[in-house]
Amino acid sequence: MHLRHEIWLTLEFGFFILAMNCYCVVFLLVALHFAHGDVSYTIAEEMKSGFVIGNIAKDLGLGIATLSSRKVRIDTDRDDKRYCDINLSTGDLTVSYRIDRESLCGKKANCLLKEELVLENPLELHRISIHVQDINDNAPEFSEDLISIEITESADKGARFLLTEARDADIGTNAVQRYNLQNNEHFTINVNTDVSGRKHSELVLVKELDREKEKELELVLTAVDGGSPQRSGTAIIHITVLDANDNAPVSRAGSGSAICSKTSC
Repeated sequence: MHLRHEIWLTLEFGFFILAMNCYCVVFLLVALHFAHGDVSYTIAEEMKSGFVIGNIAKDLGLGIATLSSRKVRIDTDRDDKRYCDINLSTGDLTVSYRIDRESLCGKKANCLLKEELVLENPLELHRISIHVQDINDNAPEFSEDLISIEITESADKGARFLLTEARDADIGTNAVQRYNLQNNEHFTINVNTDVSGRKHSELVLVKELDREKEKELELVLTAVDGGSPQRSGTAIIHITVLDANDNAPVSRAGSGSAICSKTSC
């Protein structure tokens, strides 16, 4: 009796292992049929609706007749926009909605749009990766059109004053590359680049100010990107020269009175 029970347990375990192996084989076959290889494309942003990205049917080895018979479609995990579609007559993958790289990926260096091509009967998936390249469609912009600075006339040559940064929604060479300052005798511009590649400008004093000669100055600051065509943005720097009270009263000989060159005297 004990021996018969052991034989039964051995047979039961053997059937279990066999069933599990069969299940694994079936699952593997289904998985292989369910998910096929990826296909990748590269396009520039802002392409119009209808622009042909590539012939996905040819790239995946699918016949044109298969597209309709197996109800091919493009799926996405986004609820708001579907950027791509497939032409059932040609097998072309086309742009169905304008792709704006900045709204899709912001300042990311790599912008990847992921879609799926789905076929039915039997179910079959192909992952689609679309690399979206930046174009120079944005100009540099300052957060304010007027940059106001107060500088005392006693400021030494070499004094530096940090200026408002211009922002550009584009990336790489299409972003801000340099700043230009209107020609003048008192100031020049110095540009520093941080570890992220952003450019920061400073106003540098090269000739002392004299409030008695000039109480205010206005200079045009221009931010320029490196795209083609090149784009730029401007701001006005308004400089108020503060009094340093550097003029002493002048006495007239024998008069006992003083003449001041400052109204505060």
